[in-house]
Amino acid sequence: MRHTSWILAFIVGLVLGVAGDRMAGGAGPMGRKPADLPPGSVREADLPADTLAGLTDTQKYQVLKGVSARFGARQPQAQRPQEDPKAVYKVPIDDSPAKGPSDALVTIVESSDYECPFCKRVGPTMKQIEEAYPGKVRFVFKHNPLAFHPKALPAALASEEARAQGGAAKFWAMHDKLFEAAPSLDRGSLEKAAQELGLDMNAFRKALDEKRHEARIQRDQALVTSLGAGGTPTFFVNGRKIAGAMPFEVFKAVLDEELRKAEELVKSGVPARDVYARILDKAAAAPVMLPGGAAADLAAPPRPPPPPPPPAASKVGFRPDDPARGARNATVTVVLFSDFQCPFCSRVEPSLAQLAKEYPKDVRIVWKHQPLPFHQQAMPAAAAAEAAREQGKFWEMHELMFQNQQALGPPQYEQWAKQLGLDARKFQAAASSEKTRARIQEDSALGTRVGASGTPTSFVNCRQLVGAVPYENFKKMVEEELAKAAELQKSGVKVDAAFYDRICEENVKLAQRK
Repeated sequence: MRHTSWILAFIVGLVLGVAGDRMAGGAGPMGRKPADLPPGSVREADLPADTLAGLTDTQKYQVLKGVSARFGARQPQAQRPQEDPKAVYKVPIDDSPAKGPSDALVTIVESSDYECPFCKRVGPTMKQIEEAYPGKVRFVFKHNPLAFHPKALPAALASEEARAQGGAAKFWAMHDKLFEAAPSLDRGSLEKAAQELGLDMNAFRKALDEKRHEARIQRDQALVTSLGAGGTPTFFVNGRKIAGAMPFEVFKAVLDEELRKAEELVKSGVPARDVYARILDKAAAAPVMLPGGAAADLAAPPRPPPPPPPPAASKVGFRPDDPARGARNATVTVVLFSDFQCPFCSRVEPSLAQLAKEYPKDVRIVWKHQPLPFHQQAMPAAAAAEAAREQGKFWEMHELMFQNQQALGPPQYEQWAKQLGLDARKFQAAASSEKTRARIQEDSALGTRVGASGTPTSFVNCRQLVGAVPYENFKKMVEEELAKAAELQKSGVKVDAAFYDRICEENVKLAQRK
């Protein structure tokens, strides 16, 4: 739900809509209406509310035609994967900041970003809920600073340092100040808020400089991303997901329903303080999709608009033990975010194999997991691949999965593990462990932060390539990076373990200047 992306879509749509008609030899779609668009085109209802408000039918036609041309025709509703709006998700409170009674019958967990205008917009609705349901609702905050909001992470760090110095009370006070100040969240604004709250300024500045609380913020992000909450704000009302800055009435409908359920639990003997934990016992740990992609007759909140185009380059780190092919000190590193069930991911594999064959000493390929929530076998397949990695057989399992993509499933993973000579007991234990799931979620959260929310997404020395692009696209970028490295070597720079970080920093700076 990003306003900027749809302003861009509006402009692009208007330009492309008019240009398309003129290239076709027409004088413009005078008198055309949105209803005249071909089947499958993007419709006004697919855009955020009021995006096309105030336009004439002809102007709407131009914009929608252009958006369809730029972003692709929409998939028919019956074919799109639909998330079950009745699903309940496992969203532990852990040590997250909370306010409201600990025995409240309803817990609202908010996944938010201080720089997101929609997160700021929903603030009054939360206040309205607090007033309408006194003593019945507990509010919990989870961080999700989005990659394209540069001020979001520093603001999140500021709120966490306020909590470190003054507990939940200082956190919520800083939370309110940050949303009041947004979008003015530069360093000066953060320090001003800290001074007004009476925080230790030396400790505050040091916490921001050292990114002291980044690990716990990333933990929040990994959790909500694994539950399909990549956009902000996203709410979980006793585990029920509400995406976006919805009006009070949307929340009220879910709140009233969850209150009735909670009251029934209390009547059955469950203490009020244990209601939320009891709900989480049977909650889902990944997005729950309706069978066949049909929306059935359940009313779900409107889907958020897509994120803006990802950045051209982002610093992408990886672990020493991440699956990798190629020389350790290769000049060019390709980090791939992929999903074993994604058909486009299988299509990019031949290009990467050809790259490894043509540049055996110059290119290293590193794998990162990005299991998409609407691919039911993506997470189990990733876990099986990780279990194989622990026994030194990641790439062999990887090959079997992509060669047999239509047969993915736990029985098949166990059969392949046996085929590869893996220890069955160790394989099963690793594939089902929380440690393995957490590792995959870390990859997924990293992908979201650097703009790899779709698969496959590759980063060639941190320069982004989105989709199953042809081999020539990879080759061109690799040759550019090799030429760049040759120039650096002439000036005395060594291609060693530190080279990747250096070349990535250069590419990110170059992308930012553009």
